[in-house]
Amino acid sequence: MQKKIQWKPLLISVGLSLGVGILSALSTPNIAGEYAAIPDPPLAPPAWLFPVVWTILYVLMGVAAYLVWQGPVSAEKRSALLYYGAQLIVNFFWPIFFFRLDAYVTAFFWLLLLWYLVFVTWEKFSEQNRVAGYLLVPYLVWLTFAAYLNFYIAFL
Repeated sequence: MQKKIQWKPLLISVGLSLGVGILSALSTPNIAGEYAAIPDPPLAPPAWLFPVVWTILYVLMGVAAYLVWQGPVSAEKRSALLYYGAQLIVNFFWPIFFFRLDAYVTAFFWLLLLWYLVFVTWEKFSEQNRVAGYLLVPYLVWLTFAAYLNFYIAFL
């Protein structure tokens, strides 16, 4: 049986996720200018694509967290949501390392940490709610692609 959507918690969850992205973007002014100034790796997407993709990913993350949060109270659920929170914090700082500080090598290793935390979150979310796990797959794919771009800029 489907549970009725709890709109307020859903909007809070999506808002929290989007809020992290917005605050991170505000902490890194002139991202478009910075992106234009770095060498383009092969397969580099146009600058306009990044905010579109990230907005979609933050919404998916928020919905996934909501689905897990709506599940029964358990230590596993708590652990899943703690990993989710940890990856949001790490996610917040990556653009600061990359765009504001031009610390490309640090940003690359920070991105690997983020990828690991999202992978663990995906595992834990999948155990709590299969749909929540599926909603994080595009995030993992995008982070893998972002790691390729960051690696190229940092090391090649």
